[in-house]
Amino acid sequence: MGLQDADANDAGFGARIRSAIFWRSGSQILSQMMSWVVTLAVIRLLDPADYGLFAMTQVILNFATFLNGYGLVSALVQSDTLETHRLRQAFGIMLLLNGGLALCQLAIAPLAADYYDQPMIADLLRVQALLYLSTPFISIPEAIMGRALDFRRPALVNLIAAAASAGVALVGALSGWGVWTLVFAPIAGFWVKAAGYVLATGFRPIPSFDFRGTGAMVAYGASLLGGQLFWIIQSQADIFIGGRVLEPHALGLYAEALFLTQIFVSKFVPPLNDVAFPAYARMQKDLSRVAWSFCKAVRLLLLLTCPIYLGMAVTAEPLVETLFGRKWLEMAPFVAILALAMPFMTVQVMFAPVSNALGRPGTTARVAAAGAVLMPAAFLIGIRFGAIGLAWAWLIAFPILTAITARLAGGPMGLRFVDLIRAAAPGLGCSVLMAGVVMAVDAALPPLPAPMRLGLLVPVGGLAFLGALMLCARGTLMELVGLLIRRKPPAQAPA
Repeated sequence: MGLQDADANDAGFGARIRSAIFWRSGSQILSQMMSWVVTLAVIRLLDPADYGLFAMTQVILNFATFLNGYGLVSALVQSDTLETHRLRQAFGIMLLLNGGLALCQLAIAPLAADYYDQPMIADLLRVQALLYLSTPFISIPEAIMGRALDFRRPALVNLIAAAASAGVALVGALSGWGVWTLVFAPIAGFWVKAAGYVLATGFRPIPSFDFRGTGAMVAYGASLLGGQLFWIIQSQADIFIGGRVLEPHALGLYAEALFLTQIFVSKFVPPLNDVAFPAYARMQKDLSRVAWSFCKAVRLLLLLTCPIYLGMAVTAEPLVETLFGRKWLEMAPFVAILALAMPFMTVQVMFAPVSNALGRPGTTARVAAAGAVLMPAAFLIGIRFGAIGLAWAWLIAFPILTAITARLAGGPMGLRFVDLIRAAAPGLGCSVLMAGVVMAVDAALPPLPAPMRLGLLVPVGGLAFLGALMLCARGTLMELVGLLIRRKPPAQAPA
């Protein structure tokens, strides 16, 4: 009976994980599809310089984000119990932290404008301080639902918030708001999400400023700050360095190319990591199981993403012209280079939830520290060649960072480098074959309008990738099909 009970518990837990992935990733896909339709319309109405100015403000916002208290949320998810008083204490801490961040941003706004030599930056940052005030109302309900692996309710709220943000963006672009469109749209989305999360969970936003007994929670959250700070330095160094040297137009081209190529790794992988964190935490006593699960996740995720990344690289010109219009065509070389770096980034960011779930936030901090040294150094060298040098810095430095990450974060769970290579080989190898076929077909095509050219190359790439899978990685393909089309297990004979 004990073994049967354990099997039943594992099966039930697996079903909850699959349901969580469905709701978390499914809602993310739907909200992003909605957002992309509006984003494409907005990009055609705005100028690259608007996106360059907006990118400059994001350095400040993202740098302050590591202090917004989300480490406390991770502590709540990992804790054995979740008491109302503890939630109120965490809410009180979040209010103080994020209120302080808003005040700090108001104070440094003129300094940021002077650094970039763009006076408008100060006004943008002052309004964007409203984002911090919504964080406490989002983070605590997220902890409640995340701990329960309940991603259905937040999925519905996220869809409503995405619709609100998209609506504001479309109205702003059509009304001639310019860069302010990019400021007000996320503010609307964040506050709608905050209200929806509170209503969905029934959380009563009543803070407690009696912080006795919060030492362990604060210590765990503080232990994550180093890694988060290093990550912010790594991820924002390109804009921070480039923003002082480049004009907003050139910076906007680079920033939007990075946005386009990072769509999957920044929008879809984090939701999967949200599910992976509590899942790995449940498995932390069985390291071999963790390593096996991680390799399987890498194998399947790269099987889905690598054809997208390499497809972007070899169709960059018609892709950019079709999606963004001819005024953005200068962005194509950036997309072609940056897309090749994204498979490495996808693998690299998958290590963090494993280390944190195993109670090793120090490993995440060491990995982030390596990135905080390597990537800024690469950007400082790359900026000598202009904006395109920043793109080349990604492609040259990020494979090195991924190898460092695999060494530091894979060791504690017994992951061998050769295992990681084997996991990545099917998706990456078949995508390289696909890219070669697409390039050959593209070279043979006569001059065509960009949408028609792209419309021919995409199905060619899809068929080539499927053929490569059937020839070289049939087992991995069947594994993916089995995951997407779940079948009921055969009935077991009664004991």
